[in-house]
Amino acid sequence: MVLNSIEKLIEKYENGETSLKEEQVLKNYFTSDTVAPHLEMYKPMFTYFLANQQEQFTKDVSLKTKKAFNYKWISVAAVAVLMLGFYFNKPSDVGTIDDPEIAFSEVSKSLAMISNHFNKGTSTVGYLNEVNKGTSTLGYLTEIENTTNIIFKKTNN
Repeated sequence: MVLNSIEKLIEKYENGETSLKEEQVLKNYFTSDTVAPHLEMYKPMFTYFLANQQEQFTKDVSLKTKKAFNYKWISVAAVAVLMLGFYFNKPSDVGTIDDPEIAFSEVSKSLAMISNHFNKGTSTVGYLNEVNKGTSTLGYLTEIENTTNIIFKKTNN
């Protein structure tokens, strides 16, 4: 009779329908020495629950609230520092050239340097044209595949 009620309580426990008193009955049963052999698998679980119930938290909990640091003021201060920095560090020489011929020659030198570096870069990627030629020859494979499909369809019918 006791075994029958324990099995019913285990079924209720697995479904989450037990009360605290019923769970205490289960804990008491599984911590005793007389546990049915087919219910031995539940014994470690309930002994753990009973031992865990005896544990206590012993550390002190401080109830003081910490002041939250207001991060909005950091962004305001950063913007103010940047604005002051821009205001006081005005460059006197921004690199303007008054003579149009000298300006033209400087621009020409700069564009020639850029062109030289650009040509070096494009010469190293010249092999991509060969890859494009190879992929264009792969187009013939699709034609061969189409013809083989036509042949095999006719022979399968």
